[in-house]
Amino acid sequence: MKNRSAWLLIVCFAALCAAVHADVVEEIIARVNNQIITRSEYLHEKDQLKQEAQQQDPANADKIYSERERDILRGLIDQQLLLERAKDLGITADTDLIKRLDEIRKQMNLSSLDDLEKAAQAQGVSFEDFKQNLRNQIITQKVISDQVGSKIQVTKEEEQRFYDQHKEEMMQPEQVRLSEILVSTEKPAAANEKTGGADKPAGDDAQHLAAAEAKAKDLLEQISKGAKFEDIAKKNSDDPSAAQGGDLGYFKRGALAKELEDKTFAMKAGDVSEVIRTRQGFVLLKVTEHTQPGILPLKDVEPKVQEGIYIQKLDPALREYLTKLREDAFITVKPGYLDTGASAKQTNPIETSVKEASAKDLKSKKKKKLGVF
Repeated sequence: MKNRSAWLLIVCFAALCAAVHADVVEEIIARVNNQIITRSEYLHEKDQLKQEAQQQDPANADKIYSERERDILRGLIDQQLLLERAKDLGITADTDLIKRLDEIRKQMNLSSLDDLEKAAQAQGVSFEDFKQNLRNQIITQKVISDQVGSKIQVTKEEEQRFYDQHKEEMMQPEQVRLSEILVSTEKPAAANEKTGGADKPAGDDAQHLAAAEAKAKDLLEQISKGAKFEDIAKKNSDDPSAAQGGDLGYFKRGALAKELEDKTFAMKAGDVSEVIRTRQGFVLLKVTEHTQPGILPLKDVEPKVQEGIYIQKLDPALREYLTKLREDAFITVKPGYLDTGASAKQTNPIETSVKEASAKDLKSKKKKKLGVF
């Protein structure tokens, strides 16, 4: 999914570039101080919104799009206001941009940033435009965090109220956290190469299985005598989880094979299973945690509660902040386009022709002369 998102970001830019090249003369639909917003930028945002809605909920994509489409120009104006505010605050994004590009590179399984640039170019995207868009995203998020998010306070009373109103979301299902030691029964690749892939005698297979089972039982005995499961896993397990001491993470009911679920969910935290035969080999399972279903206490979900309150407060606080930025800026919007974030206190620049400006100048001078006499 992450890989798909990274490609989608590049493809969206390809659509934007195509739109820019298609129109020799850009149509300006809005001005924010000395910056402009073009029709191609506006259409690009509409296309991207359609794609996001389709990814989010294909069955209701049209509804999601229609609900958000009216705010597209507002978002473009908001971005310009935040970018200008970033300049005033001295906020940049060079270091963060490199990190973000490297994250995208990893998501797309590319070996270098040069390969990422080639991937963008293959989609018909200017890599400089691609980087500029990412830079703008990072900068605007920094401004929001610094100027809005940092000022949001969450009280204990608000935490308790949010917790009481969302208790159903704090319900925890029964789950176990497992660690594993695997003694694999798969033949080593070298052994297969020696026989040219020919079938091995049944006796050899039986001996191989017996040896694997004996090893698993020996490891279980070591654990029963006091050896740490995690240490044994790191040294002996054939599973990739060996590096983490065998940790496999959490499992809810229904996530494991029925036989393994019955065994592990009947165990307490700290219990180790007997040797279990699986398709991969012989395994030992340890239940490192066993949580029962129920509503978690507030102290256990406090970070989640705080995040929920923060999200609730952020949108109106951000809207208020952006409205103030609008009132301190000069913004004009071309007739036929809607800015849903416009404030009644906004100041529109007064445009005059050279002739009108000269006439006003002359009139002003006459007034001054009359004032003297």
